[in-house]
Amino acid sequence: MSHHPPSSVLARLPLDLSTDLQFVARVLILTPEEIILATPDNEAAIEARWRIQPGDQLQLTDHAGLGSLQLKDANHSKAQWRFTLSHRQAAEAFTAQFNATHAAPSAALTRASTEPTAFWPEEALNDATPPSTWTLFRLWRFAKPYKGQLLLGFLLTLAATAATLVPPYLTMPLMDDVLIPFQNGVAIEQSTVLKYLAGLLGAALVAWSLGWARTYILSRVSERIGADIRTATYSHLMNLSLDYFGSKRTGDLMARIGSETDRINLFLSLHLLDFLTDVLMIAMTVTILFSINPWLALVTLIPLPIIAWMIHIVRDRLRTGFERVDRVWSQVTNILSDTIPGIRVVKAFSQEARESERFHQANQLNLKVNDRVNRTWSLFAPTVTALTEFGLLIVWAFGIWQVSQGAITVGVLTAFLAYIGRFYSRMDSMSRIVSITQKTAAGTKRIFDILDHTASVPNPKHPEKLHGCQAAIALHQVSFRHGNRGILHRINLDIKPGSMVGLVGHSGSGKTTLVNLIARFYDVSSGSITLDGTDIRQFNVADYRKQIGLVLQEPFLFFGTVAENIAYGKADATHAEIIAAARAAHAHEFILKLPHGYDSLVGERGQSLSGGERQRISIARALLIDPKILILDEATASVDTETEREIQQALDNLVQGRTTIAIAHRLSTLRQADMLVVLDQGRIVETGQHAELLARQGHYYRLYQAQIKLNEPAELNDHEPICAQPNVAEGHHHAAN
Repeated sequence: MSHHPPSSVLARLPLDLSTDLQFVARVLILTPEEIILATPDNEAAIEARWRIQPGDQLQLTDHAGLGSLQLKDANHSKAQWRFTLSHRQAAEAFTAQFNATHAAPSAALTRASTEPTAFWPEEALNDATPPSTWTLFRLWRFAKPYKGQLLLGFLLTLAATAATLVPPYLTMPLMDDVLIPFQNGVAIEQSTVLKYLAGLLGAALVAWSLGWARTYILSRVSERIGADIRTATYSHLMNLSLDYFGSKRTGDLMARIGSETDRINLFLSLHLLDFLTDVLMIAMTVTILFSINPWLALVTLIPLPIIAWMIHIVRDRLRTGFERVDRVWSQVTNILSDTIPGIRVVKAFSQEARESERFHQANQLNLKVNDRVNRTWSLFAPTVTALTEFGLLIVWAFGIWQVSQGAITVGVLTAFLAYIGRFYSRMDSMSRIVSITQKTAAGTKRIFDILDHTASVPNPKHPEKLHGCQAAIALHQVSFRHGNRGILHRINLDIKPGSMVGLVGHSGSGKTTLVNLIARFYDVSSGSITLDGTDIRQFNVADYRKQIGLVLQEPFLFFGTVAENIAYGKADATHAEIIAAARAAHAHEFILKLPHGYDSLVGERGQSLSGGERQRISIARALLIDPKILILDEATASVDTETEREIQQALDNLVQGRTTIAIAHRLSTLRQADMLVVLDQGRIVETGQHAELLARQGHYYRLYQAQIKLNEPAELNDHEPICAQPNVAEGHHHAAN
């Protein structure tokens, strides 16, 4: 580490994340000659330096709470630094200073797109970076644990290939020493014939046994590599932040983890083995051919440079084409994943014809892109076959001339032709594997696109421990923006332990975004959120979220039993604990009426249950984990009045003794909240209790009056408040009745 302070500093950029997304405070310093990474307290303590070369560019990108600065030359990335968006303005100033001092006039600040592409139009397919065949070498990460078995498989392949080359070599003495002398009147020695036949039989048996062993071992390894790829990709996907899923389609992700890993597995277990065998066969065959007759061997190799040139040309076209094929096919699967789960909505709005047409258009585009690839491939494969046939013709002509000149025997020519047949068949096989290789490279790239993506909600390098959580939450100057759009602005809010805070405001005012930040589904762009005085970014994400219970407007149930859904957050829960949670959620009675009680299947997404029943199961799920913090996101917005009363009784049990943050569709349900927070355009405009805010006749008053006009007065007067204290709730309930 250098201890010489930088001179002529042009700009400084505070960094708060390491490259592996751990919270580390450092500073990036720009000078006329270099970029320096140093510690903020002592800039003389330099960690690294990067010399700025002519043509270097500085690229700034951001996405949902995470910023990245990258130093690049014309060919590759030289360095990358990360930071939270609280330093975005400083990063823009740093980049502008770099461009003003070092970059070419055309250099400009670039931003990563944060908007998902709804459909892959044909024009957009030409913009994708084609996958490189070198991407396949990244699979070594998954193959490395099996390197011993892979080495054994390679040795078996080598031995099996050598065994298959023995029979043609034995045809030379069989022809020259047995058959041709027999035609000239020499008697055949049975012992000699038996020796050669035994050699042919032995070579065949050895080749078969070695081939079986190598195929079994390498197939077994490839299956495990494929399983490891699927597991690693899915696990990484589960650890990515919500913003990643907001820009991806379900069908596309399913296709990557499913069909792409299957394609990689097939390549590793079958095609790569064939390719390795082809390479060894060609190398050994060429060696034997030159040992038999160098001139005849040279004639054999005449078509080889032409075939190699064609493979190089076609490979570039195929790898681009197969990437387009994969992307268009993912659009087809996206339509399926949209319409099949939503078939009730499709039929309710009589959109069957429209969806069929949409699928037809996607399928036609898929057909068109495949036709382009097939045009290239259909010309390439027959051309290679024709060249090999042409090469075989040349060998026949040259070989006959050599026999007529007495340079070689008929046995040599026969063996040569046997080897040539194998040589050209392997050449033809290798040319065909170009297509498979490029398809696999495209699939590998799509897999590593997931694995290379880093979560925008990072874990700290040295997380703080959560002991005795009191659930006091404080927001200090919290701002959040998505891309260039500001959503929350300088939010300050203190939530006391065990209290209830209601968030109200027009749609789009930032209520859901605020609870998403508190749940740390996203990180703040600036400011901080603390739990019991500690920044929530200092906690392990999983440990922090275990303190939170979430009840959404549209509860999601997994396909499985009622008991499994209730115990989703606590897999080791006992049956008694599940029943106790269901009783507290007022769900026990209706569960017992189901065909198999707690063992009844709820169907995909819980479609076999009513909305109120699904909501009460989700409340039981939250109760079972006994969270310190409770977030209610319009938990009673989509149910009828009677069901809402039942759900609110369950919520009364859920919120007791917990810090509760509630978003409610009906303002009357928040009357008993300890504090109401009124949001408007991402800012807090009012805080206070229900009666106090009505008396002010401000934003809350206008919202309340507008809702009274839209609803029946009885509906507003009869609702029980969420999180009322037991005595208050009981009195209110009697009054309502």
